[in-house]
Amino acid sequence: MNSETVTWQSLYQVTDRELMQMSSQNPELRFERNADGTIDTMPPTGGISGNREIKAGAYLLNWVESQDLGEVFSASTGFRLPNTAVRSPDAAFVAKGRLPIGWDEQEDQFINLAPDFVIEIRSQNDSLEKLKAKMAEYIANGVRLGWLIDRQNQQALVYRQDGSITQYPATATLSGEDVVPGFTLLLKKLL
Repeated sequence: MNSETVTWQSLYQVTDRELMQMSSQNPELRFERNADGTIDTMPPTGGISGNREIKAGAYLLNWVESQDLGEVFSASTGFRLPNTAVRSPDAAFVAKGRLPIGWDEQEDQFINLAPDFVIEIRSQNDSLEKLKAKMAEYIANGVRLGWLIDRQNQQALVYRQDGSITQYPATATLSGEDVVPGFTLLLKKLL
C-alpha cells in the first residue's frame, strides 16, 4: 500500500468541528490542519511504525505516571497550536498544571495548546523535509522539546526551544532534559 500524504486546499478554513467530523467519519485516516487551512491526510502506518509509535508513548507514559509529571497523549489527539494548525504528534506530553480546566470533560474537542514535548517517528514513506518543517513549527508554537526519530537514517534529531537541533546516532540515549525530568530512552528501541 502506498502511504503518501494527500493535501487538499480548502476554499475556506476548515473549522475544528468539521475537522473532528472528518476524523470521526474516516477512522482509518489521520487528519491534520495546516496553519494555511490545508488539510493533510495520512493513511495508517505499517506494522513497524505503529509498533514504534506505541512503544514511544508507552515508555513516556510509564515515566510520566511514575513521577506524576503531567499527562501523555497518543497520535489520535489533536492539539490546536497558536498558529491555528491542528497537529497530532505520535506521542505528546503536557506538564502538570498546563492543561485547561475541563479539558478531560470535552471528548470531541482538540486541546488548545502546544504540548511541552513531542515525539514524531518517521514512517517509510514520510518526507524527512516535511517532518523537519513540522518539528520547526512545533518549536515556533511553544513546544519546548521534540524528538524526530528517523528510522531510515538510523538517527534522531532533537529540537529545543532555543532553536538548537542536535543529531544523535542510533547508539545514543535520548533525554527528556528539563522538560520531562529524568526521562531517558535508548534510541535503538525506537529504530
